[in-house]
Parts: sequence; C-alpha cells; structure tokens
Amino acid sequence: MTGRYQAYPEYKPSPIDWLEEIPSQWKTTRLKYLGNAIIGLTYSPDEVVEKESEDATLVLRSSNVQNGKISLLDNVYVSKDIPEKLRTKKDDILICSRNGSRALIGKNARIDDSSTNMTFGAFMTIFRSKYNEYLSHVFNSKLFEYQSGSFLTSTINQLTTGNLNSFEIPFPPEAELEPINNFLNHETAKIDKLISKQEKLIELLKEKRQAVISHAVTKGLRPDSEMKDSGIEWLGQVPKHWTVKKIKHFGAVIGGYAFKSSDFTDNGYPVIKISNVSHLEIDWSDRSYLPPDFAQRHKEYIAPKGSLVFAMTRPVISGGIKVFRMKDDSNPLINQRVGFINIENEDISFFILQSSLSSAFKAQFINNMTVTNQPNISGEGIGDICIAVPPQNELIEINLALKNIGSLYSKLIENCIEQIGLMKERKTALISAAVTGKIDVRNFKEEVNE
Repeated sequence: MTGRYQAYPEYKPSPIDWLEEIPSQWKTTRLKYLGNAIIGLTYSPDEVVEKESEDATLVLRSSNVQNGKISLLDNVYVSKDIPEKLRTKKDDILICSRNGSRALIGKNARIDDSSTNMTFGAFMTIFRSKYNEYLSHVFNSKLFEYQSGSFLTSTINQLTTGNLNSFEIPFPPEAELEPINNFLNHETAKIDKLISKQEKLIELLKEKRQAVISHAVTKGLRPDSEMKDSGIEWLGQVPKHWTVKKIKHFGAVIGGYAFKSSDFTDNGYPVIKISNVSHLEIDWSDRSYLPPDFAQRHKEYIAPKGSLVFAMTRPVISGGIKVFRMKDDSNPLINQRVGFINIENEDISFFILQSSLSSAFKAQFINNMTVTNQPNISGEGIGDICIAVPPQNELIEINLALKNIGSLYSKLIENCIEQIGLMKERKTALISAAVTGKIDVRNFKEEVNE
C-alpha cells in the first residue's frame, strides 16, 4: 500500500508478533493504557417500553451500527435507572462484542451528536478515550480485525472487555495523531462518497424493480386487458378475468413452535429462527440445530420445499418484508416468531413471493401488523392479505417475465455491490497502512479542486 505514498525514513522491529516493523519513533501499547472498555446495560423484557413512554431511554444494539455509523432506524427503549458511565458520550466507540453471527463481532461506530446520552445493551461495549478519533481508525483496520478474530473460537463467540483491553497496537507520538487523522478523514470521506453513490444507485434499481413487479402482479403484462375494481383499497383496478383471493385461500399460515433455548444443540436437525429470515432469502450465517428426534415430535412445524417463510416479529425492514421461499429439501423446523405457509403449487408460491414486493402487498402487510413493545404480525394477519391471481396459463407467463426481470436487476445490483466491496477493501487497506506506519502522511495536504 505504499504506491503514491512514501514510507517513514526509519523503522525498528515491532514487538507485536503479527507486525514486523513500526516507524522508529512509534511505540506499542495496550488499549487499557489509552482508555476504558465498558460493557453495556442488562435489562429485562419487562423494562422495554414505547418511545413515547416517560423516562424512555434508547438502547443501542448491534442493529444500530450500520456501515461504520450509528443508525437509529431499528430502536428499542427501556425505562430503567441508567448509571452515568453507561450513557453514551460524543466520540465513544460503540462495539458489537457479542452476537449470534461471528461476522458481526467487532463492528463499531463512533457516537455522534445524534446518539449521545443514550445507553447500550449488554452485547455491546463502549471504548472511551481521549484518543478516539485516532482509535476509531484503528478499530476499522486489519490489525483490529486480526486481534478480535484471535479471541473467537468454536466455543467462545464474544469479545470481552478483558480481550479488548489487552489488544496491543502500534501508537505514534501524539504530535503525529492530528495529521494522520486529517489524512484518513479526508481520504476515507472520498471513498465513502463513492460508496454512497453506488448505494443510491442500488436503491434506485430496487425502486424500479419494485415498480415493474408491482405492475406485473396487479395489472399483468397485457396493456389491452379490460380492468375491474378489485374491491380492495390497496389493489385498485385489476384485470377483469383475474380473481382476488386472500393468502389463506392457499393454506394456513402456521406460527413456529417455542423451542426452549436449552433444546438447541451444536449440530443435528436444522431450525429456522427469526435471525435466519432475511428479505427474499434465508440467512444461514447464524445456524441453529435441534436433536434429530424433534423433527418427528414436532413435524407439524416443518417447512417443506415451496413453503413461504415469514418473519413475524419486526417483519419489515427497509428493503421490504422479511419473507423467503424454501428452495431445497432441508425441511427445517420453524421456531417461534417465524411463520410459514406450505404451498405445493410452485407457480403460486413463486407468484405470491413476487407479490410481496408490490406496494399493494406491503401496504396490507403493514396495516395488519400490531405494535406493542415491538412490531408483530400474526398468521391471521398474513392470511388476510389479498392478491390478484391470473389464470394458470397467464400466471406461468407472468412468472417467466418476473424471473427475467429479477435476473436483470439482480445482475445490475450485484455489479454495484461488487464495486462497493472493492472500495471498502481499498478503504480498509488505506487505514491499515496509516495506523501501522507503513505510509508516512505527516506532510499530507488536501489537494485543491479535487
């Protein structure tokens, strides 16, 4: 990563075994000598309240850390006495220290003006230090990724405060912190701007895809079709020869079984939990299993191939409704907070899945949700959603068109995602080079008219 950047004039051997050398004037130190690691708040479900409740405090969790920044789109509030040290302060670094998905452990973001005076959950850790502008770069470098990964094993899936405090990092003289920060803030901001453009393009592509699909599943492909009033506010006009049916016409939506946490095993029979249900796909990054005999004892909770599987708690994300279609014969058991409907007709199953992308389906879905401590939808709420169903021959024709549309937009979106991945790699490499002293940026000056 030297390239256009020069190296330091002199280096010395590094006492850190994974780093060969550091600039001669740098030292190495453990994080505990630079600040404090603080584990988050423990709270019970009874202490979760509505946002509008008196004394409600927002609890920052893993979902509030998105792409290296604080996101306040998925929030939980508690009514509880919060110790002052567990209230967020500007420039604190919020770190995901425990999670079902190992890939999320270590993700972090700096607390900004919009996220101060909140608290953070017990699966999160705050690192508080006067050096956090610099350390936030360190925490997003390869050296942090390497050390945090070294503490994760098949039995330990967390980053404790003891682990964090013991991290050893190269550290420049204080006089060099500001120029390094200025360089990284400037260069990473340019990369972030390019990433943002790609992300906006992805959103535009998704909106266009949704509009095209919405038209296909409610109006069809034939512009000369005679229309009729569907009788459903959200559906509006539909082709006269189509039939309006509720989802429950095709089968019952079955809510999952409340398996106990003590039931789960390291291997065995697959089970789908709420964490596995993503938008239009299954997420196996957090795999869970039950003893094999559970499949026989609870076979009514098995989702066969062709089933549509819905998240029933917090069932809507920015990308849409969390639902996917079982494409294989794994026949998993379904856990609580998840529901499924078994549809043997593959054409109908695929058409309903595509219909879930339409504005009409989403509007009904949201209308049928209830909100207590968190948004939920019942099996009956899903079953009462109405869709317009074409005759079988036209259904097959529309499904083929939908597959082609999906393939086209997926390729365009995948290209954007690939570009974002390359830019993120470039960003991480640049940060890593600067905070390990591989490049000398002390004389960095912002270029004019970049």
